[in-house]
Amino acid sequence: MMGVQKIILYYKFQPVGDPEVVRLWQRALCEKLELKGRILISEHGINGTVGGELADLKTYAKETKQYFKDTKFKWSDGGRDHFPKLQVKVRDEIVSFGAKDELKVDETGVVGGGKHLKPTEVHELVNRYGDEVVFFDGRNAYEAAVGRFKNAVVPSTATSKDFIAELDSGRYDHLKSKKVVTYCTGGIRCEILTPLMKNRGFKEVYQIDGGIQKYGEQYGDDGLWEGSLYVFDDRMGVKFSDHAKDIGTCIHCGAKTSNYENCALKSCNALVLICETCTQDEAKLYHTAECSQKADFAPLR
Repeated sequence: MMGVQKIILYYKFQPVGDPEVVRLWQRALCEKLELKGRILISEHGINGTVGGELADLKTYAKETKQYFKDTKFKWSDGGRDHFPKLQVKVRDEIVSFGAKDELKVDETGVVGGGKHLKPTEVHELVNRYGDEVVFFDGRNAYEAAVGRFKNAVVPSTATSKDFIAELDSGRYDHLKSKKVVTYCTGGIRCEILTPLMKNRGFKEVYQIDGGIQKYGEQYGDDGLWEGSLYVFDDRMGVKFSDHAKDIGTCIHCGAKTSNYENCALKSCNALVLICETCTQDEAKLYHTAECSQKADFAPLR
């Protein structure tokens, strides 16, 4: 009989002497516990999202903390089958910013990062300083299209590797004297983004402890967040309450939606917002009319 299943998300920045040894250990541990998901390991630390039965995840967390001490695990609804398989890989970075040599990590974590704020402290900062506080999205633009903090600055990024060029472009120099609160899904991208910002002259930089997920657990849709939280598994998005807004726009009819689809033309496969009504029309499962023409309206189902 299958038990209760969950998904856990976590990261830990600390020096890793031999990432390949850690990879072999993590893979064996996950296989033993029948977990699926994605784990990345580098000389800077570990970043993972795995799903499975609750008891097995608790065992996994306990054993992982034997090496990655004080790791904080975030629990989310879902399970093993939200992931197609188990992937455990060694990479130059556990989040690909292209900042391997700029990022500094010691036993306490990232060196020179932004100050962590609990969700309540975010509200206190905004209540005290008002417009002097600027929210800065540390995710990709397509994630921000369906959910973001109100009035947030959303950089034009398709991947995390675009952030360095964005910061170096001068487009955000007017924010360098502001109180900048960065945010991302679970906090890991801000751990890297904030020292990059401080290295480029941003004076007062913060990050939300636990990211959007932790903020949403506390305030839901009754605070400063609006929309859906994009996630990187087959759920694609989660909402914090039954009155969450849809702030994304369907590419076909303009209706508000949080529903992402991959273009039905395999050679395109672009991730696009298509409302649930338009998904009922086979021709509208394509990114553009050109994609539809290339497919010659071949049956999709």
